[in-house]
Amino acid sequence: MEVQETRVQTDRVLTIPNLLSMARLVGVPVFLWLILWPEFGGPTNDGWALAILMASGVSDYLDGKLARRWGQISRLGQILDPLADRLYVLSTLLGLTVRGFIPWWLTAILLGREVFIAALLPILNRHGYGPLQVSFLGKAATFNLMYAFPLLLLGHGSGWFHATAHAVSWAFIWWGTVLYWWAGILYAVQARRIIRADAVAAV
Repeated sequence: MEVQETRVQTDRVLTIPNLLSMARLVGVPVFLWLILWPEFGGPTNDGWALAILMASGVSDYLDGKLARRWGQISRLGQILDPLADRLYVLSTLLGLTVRGFIPWWLTAILLGREVFIAALLPILNRHGYGPLQVSFLGKAATFNLMYAFPLLLLGHGSGWFHATAHAVSWAFIWWGTVLYWWAGILYAVQARRIIRADAVAAV
């Protein structure tokens, strides 16, 4: 399965999709502050943290859709969108793990995938390539995780609603984790194919 590259259609910076991605980036430290505040003796603001997570999921869907519909796919957008995805996953993992909502071993599995991808970047760089475009599978994995985390917050409580949210959140987490690693492996396969094709062409 190859990662298809989307053609850049504009060099503009201040587009609606880019502004949405920037807003998501601004929300990362705000979310971390809200979710970790109780650990430092502050009040519990899980409702606001949940609202930021939900808004990030909606904006993640909208920025890509609007960029394609309005012809506003840009190089900056191709950098900001996966960066915002990754930072939200990492910050949410950190916050929910410190709060005890997510076990450390699951966090280690997801962080291991990030280390795996990061290890490929210097290799691609050495052959004159930057980060490859995010695949549909990678976006699907992020979608699952970003919808699992708000549900996990909703599932913190008693009653049938909280129990249902908790069960559904873990279904999303397991499926998202599998897709996250699968996308990472396919990323490595794609990188290997590109490097091998260059080596053959150079002969």
